Amino acid sequence: MNYWLVKSEPDVYSWDDLVKDKKTTWDGVRNFQARNNLKAMKKGDLAFFYYSNEGKAIVAMVEVSKEAFPDPKDANWVAVEIKPKALLKNSVSLATIKADKKLSTMALVTNSRLSVQPVKPEEFDYILALSEK
Repeated sequence: MNYWLVKSEPDVYSWDDLVKDKKTTWDGVRNFQARNNLKAMKKGDLAFFYYSNEGKAIVAMVEVSKEAFPDPKDANWVAVEIKPKALLKNSVSLATIKADKKLSTMALVTNSRLSVQPVKPEEFDYILALSEK
């Protein structure tokens, strides 16, 4: 299993929207590196749901429910389908992540603008532990 992080704006598409919809097509990604990450996602992979700009925190966990397929808005790009997995007990802020030496090499710190990014298994587990505090 691989782990990922996907970014959204809460006023554009929130965790509550995803829960209400039960699943969504994660589309509109127009960055080659992020596209490659979407292509690498496998059904059953887990991803953090991150609020960028407003909120700047990991708030939940989602599951990849359908692997890469042509983006409905532009077939030159790809999309995946995700479904809600769990709301974190406590969100984990970007400030907390940046301040923690154990997470200093996380893509969210080193390549913060990337909208779909890999998360190492040890980073994923550590952030889940932080969310329990």
